[in-house]
Amino acid sequence: MTDGPTGMNEGVSGGDTTRDDVVQGETRSRLAEFAKGSLRTQGLLIAIIVIALFFYWRRPAFFSTYNLLVLLRSMCSLSIISFAQMMCLVSGELDLSVGAMYGLAATTFTVFWLGEGLSPVEMPLYLALACTLLVVLAAGFITGFFTSVVKIPSFIASLGMLNIAQGFELFIARSGNWNLKYNDSPPPQGEYDFFRLIGGSRPLGVPIQVFWLVFFLIVFYVLRHRTLFGFRLAAIGGNPDAARAANLPVTRYKMIVFLIVAFSAGTAGILDLSYIGAIGPGSGLGLTFPVFAAVIVGGASLSGGKGTVIGTLLGAALLSLLTNGMAVIGVGAYVKLIFVGAVTIGAVTLDHFGRGKRS
Repeated sequence: MTDGPTGMNEGVSGGDTTRDDVVQGETRSRLAEFAKGSLRTQGLLIAIIVIALFFYWRRPAFFSTYNLLVLLRSMCSLSIISFAQMMCLVSGELDLSVGAMYGLAATTFTVFWLGEGLSPVEMPLYLALACTLLVVLAAGFITGFFTSVVKIPSFIASLGMLNIAQGFELFIARSGNWNLKYNDSPPPQGEYDFFRLIGGSRPLGVPIQVFWLVFFLIVFYVLRHRTLFGFRLAAIGGNPDAARAANLPVTRYKMIVFLIVAFSAGTAGILDLSYIGAIGPGSGLGLTFPVFAAVIVGGASLSGGKGTVIGTLLGAALLSLLTNGMAVIGVGAYVKLIFVGAVTIGAVTLDHFGRGKRS
């Protein structure tokens, strides 16, 4: 009878030791990556400055106040979704459905609010927002469930969800396109004015989406770099087997990450709908690769356990800078596609060889 409690105590002690080993190992890993991360951040800053100066040389209007504000506003949705995707990559997973989640949220909200598509009635603004949030979170939950519980690779699960979300969006909208203000049955004027304030106002002359960007930047920075959740997430993504041996809540953390991604993509869709004031099905599908590129260029690793909020912000800034600058100097968008594709392949290659050296 004495062997049972003794064995239990030894098991607990062994578990604590294993957890300590994981924590110590992750601390050493973070210190080792700090210098490399700093160099990468400096490299991104230099690249952004050089490219900005090039665009200014070609077209001095690039540094006008108007264009800089346009540039900042254009990178807001990309950055918000990229922060969440970075968290997903840190956990060792990948969500390819972010663009579909973006469009699903905007279309679902419009259908509920205006009473269009398959919606039988017009919902009040707050109820439409709540129902949209539930739909998006349900989609994120399904992806997280099949990834973390059923153990289907996140690449496959999120790719399937991309198609499901896009199909559901087309189904409930009946492939319709709407303008909020000039719809046949427009929303109440008071609700419309309030909704426009969310993403279309300019407090102090600055687009409000810039303030949303700062808000999400702070939230994700604290979540990733200043909380136990972010610390454990890096441990889970960096060494899943050791994390399970240390009794870390791997399944629960990965579920939370997919919910965060869905919520962030949906929020970005709602903010852009508030700014643009019009929506059509499939509006967010073009975001999937830019988000992935921003996170990878920003220093996140496909192998998990690595990624920073500041690096992701700089990656999103670089891509937005290219899009804006090429539009200003009149270069076709295809050049940006070529450059982004080449830079993404280069960033993944550097990460691959870096992991090879560490191993």
